[in-house]
Amino acid sequence: MQQTIFTVGHSNHSREVFIGLLSLHGITALCDVRSKPYSRFNPQFDCEELKRILPDYGIGYLFLGRELGARSADPACYESGKVQYDRLARTELFQHGLARVRDGMSKGFRIALMCAEKEPLECHRTILVARHLVALGLDVQHIHANGGLESHADALNRLAQMLNLAQEDLFRSAEDLLADAYHRQGERIAYDAGDSVPLEAAAARSAAG
Repeated sequence: MQQTIFTVGHSNHSREVFIGLLSLHGITALCDVRSKPYSRFNPQFDCEELKRILPDYGIGYLFLGRELGARSADPACYESGKVQYDRLARTELFQHGLARVRDGMSKGFRIALMCAEKEPLECHRTILVARHLVALGLDVQHIHANGGLESHADALNRLAQMLNLAQEDLFRSAEDLLADAYHRQGERIAYDAGDSVPLEAAAARSAAG
């Protein structure tokens, strides 16, 4: 049977609503893939707070932002100040992060990867991390703010429509079209060290989106 992993954005939810989303889907381990596990706008999701409260609900907490975060410390992952997801995904650290997730699943944990953004397509948890988990044969389901689930395949179809990519192209395979969708969205949302908009402020707007 194919193993399932979930993703979720903490958005600007209250603590109670967020825990309700995790409990609804039987999550037993929350893996934080934010590069910096703090929120000036939503301090209820600071890592120390999550570590303190989640065990009361039978949910473990693990910070994986160093391995699977969107802001790499490796200069080789940048081009003109912007993170290149394809380069980041090839690093030993990123691959180690994927292995840790799979190891947790093998031990029976029902895992959700958490970042800030409300919309899965606006977050690297979908465009970067989930892409490579799916390539490893895992089923990825994205938890939306209303509690509904969206499969990764359905999310990608929605992305293709958003980007106005042709559903059929005689000159490109379906795999090429999906790779194009990943690339375009990655270029749009990837961390840019030269961005004039403070990163947390941008994430807060997306989280509230």
